[in-house]
Amino acid sequence: MPVYTYECMECGVRFNAKQSFSDAPITVCPECGGPTHKVIGPVGVVFKGSGFYVNDSRSSSSTLSSPARKKDGDSNGADSGGASPARADTSAKAD
Repeated sequence: MPVYTYECMECGVRFNAKQSFSDAPITVCPECGGPTHKVIGPVGVVFKGSGFYVNDSRSSSSTLSSPARKKDGDSNGADSGGASPARADTSAKAD
């Protein structure tokens, strides 16, 4: 069963209540009888296993050879995955 933290809106006292998911929330403070609300806190989540980090989810070669990425300083808008025109010209001259 989960433990919920409640806070009184009048006197400010905080208290914990062990409740089922189907139980109605506590609306009356046990100290002063004022209205209460649930305190929402951080949840402790631990991701275990591979694939949760960038270096675990893909190989380093796939990030370097991605055709969708532009190189810095590439001003003509051509993608960085293809052959450059200079290489195409040199291979044509070799024939």
